[in-house]
Amino acid sequence: MKIFVAGLPYDLDDAELEEIFEKFGTVTSAKVAMDKETGKSKGFAFIEMPNSTEAKDAIESMNDISLGKKPLVVKEAEERSAGPGNRPGGGNRGGSGGGYNRPGPGFNNDRNRY
Repeated sequence: MKIFVAGLPYDLDDAELEEIFEKFGTVTSAKVAMDKETGKSKGFAFIEMPNSTEAKDAIESMNDISLGKKPLVVKEAEERSAGPGNRPGGGNRGGSGGGYNRPGPGFNNDRNRY
């Protein structure tokens, strides 16, 4: 089962996170999300635990516990949708372009004639 954890202290690393969740059972991976540009933690992570009973116990035990200044949010991770940008509909925002819009027929302000 994949677990989502938010509200982590920014100095917590993968090894420390794994150590915390190993108290509830086997952890196959523990990955703190890192900002690609700064290399700093984003304050959330994903943990994978193969045994769903152990994972549910970890979720119940760790949710709302404070490891730092704020309480953790621990829940089963939601599946990401497929497609570019992981947005429904393929991630294309579409829409019409902006730009200069000429007035329609009947517009007779001398200043704005063509």
